[in-house]
Amino acid sequence: MLHFTANSVLIFGLEIHWYGVIMVCGMALGVWLASAREKRLGVPKETALDLSLHCIPAGIVCARLYYVIFSWKAYADDPIRALYIWEGGMAIYGSIIGGLLAGLYYARRKKLPFLRLADLLAPSIALGQCVGRWGNFVNQEAYGAIAAHEWQRRFPISVFIQADGQWHYATFFYESAWCLAIVILLLTSERVRRTRRDGDTIFSYAFLYALERALVEGLRTDSLYLGSLRVSQLLSLAALIFCAALVLRRSAKKAAPAAALVCALIMAPLCLTGRLALALIPAAGALAGHLVTMFELGARREE
Repeated sequence: MLHFTANSVLIFGLEIHWYGVIMVCGMALGVWLASAREKRLGVPKETALDLSLHCIPAGIVCARLYYVIFSWKAYADDPIRALYIWEGGMAIYGSIIGGLLAGLYYARRKKLPFLRLADLLAPSIALGQCVGRWGNFVNQEAYGAIAAHEWQRRFPISVFIQADGQWHYATFFYESAWCLAIVILLLTSERVRRTRRDGDTIFSYAFLYALERALVEGLRTDSLYLGSLRVSQLLSLAALIFCAALVLRRSAKKAAPAAALVCALIMAPLCLTGRLALALIPAAGALAGHLVTMFELGARREE
């Protein structure tokens, strides 16, 4: 009746992949977290559940669409394969874009502030990513280049990939751990009332996630490309600069967000040219600038 394998479990002949189970767990935890924050953000009860029914399907469709668009050569000869979602091929950025568009539609239909709904979603998105990345561990995907030194060939620095018998940088774990840190930072900032204006939480999420992805994407071996440039890295750097500029405009105290913006601008060409070690220096400055902004005392009056 039950048969377990490394990637799935067979129940009465029905194969259920661990990747899918992990993804569903991540989604469920995200919905639970958003539901627990509804009252604090002043949105109607069960808004999180209603939002999930819009955002999750849209996120899945757009995650697949994003992947297919930037991998079209693999589907050009047999376009119907683009519908074979069970063969794999999803992109987190597509999922985020699709989910936010669905949230915008929901906000307009329900006449609710979109940025407040986006704030409701932000920690849940990060939590879902934190959990969901372990599906990549099960599938042995989304890993980085071969670990260069012997001392790096151990988890969590790297992960052993059975397909080639090599230790590769565990980029899936780096993102999972970073997303957990994002969840903690956003919830802590919200609890001590440093995020007071609609949009603070979602913009902080976008900045912090883009910062991580701009760096870690450069280590991966399965990136989607636009010409010779990694699509996710381009999008991350654009989001990083946009969010830093937006926070600078919204902030009462300008020094920290201005420093974050300058560091993001310095970091961008270094990431795109593959100089990740050098990019870590301005990345640290961008992170510090944003954290100072998040926790700045007396930055603005209560609205």
